[in-house]
Amino acid sequence: MRVADCARVAEIRVAGWRHAYRGLVPQPYLDRMDPVAAARWHRELLTGAGPGVVNLVAEHDGRVAGWACLGPNRGPEPGSELYALYVDPDRHRTGLGSALLRRCLPAGETVHVWVVSGNVPALRFYAHHGFAPDGAREPFTVDGVEVPEVRYVRPSPGVSPSA
Repeated sequence: MRVADCARVAEIRVAGWRHAYRGLVPQPYLDRMDPVAAARWHRELLTGAGPGVVNLVAEHDGRVAGWACLGPNRGPEPGSELYALYVDPDRHRTGLGSALLRRCLPAGETVHVWVVSGNVPALRFYAHHGFAPDGAREPFTVDGVEVPEVRYVRPSPGVSPSA
């Protein structure tokens, strides 16, 4: 990912939220999401990324169509964490998200991802790619409304999901 990609990544992330979280988070919050402000935020994240943080984009027909960000797990468990994976809603179910996920996952390492528990398509996507819930839950509040998240984990080869 390059700084020049940040505006398009912001558009994809805002569209992704509006598509995936309709009915799960307050609509006024989704309506207020601003791709211009989000682009500034993405530029700051990209240029200030710490060690081990990887930002990747996927392109379709020469245009950025997806973004993923992976880095060190923020929890006490060893491994990495997939901080974000968004694909332009017009490109859902085309294999682009799967390709982006496969490209960013570190080989032989446990990977964690937090998913809004009501986002059934995302839960199915991660399950399809070897992730499973490990029982961890986290409160996430949007405009005063609790939106529960669950943690999915893809264990490193040879490690059981409950380990």
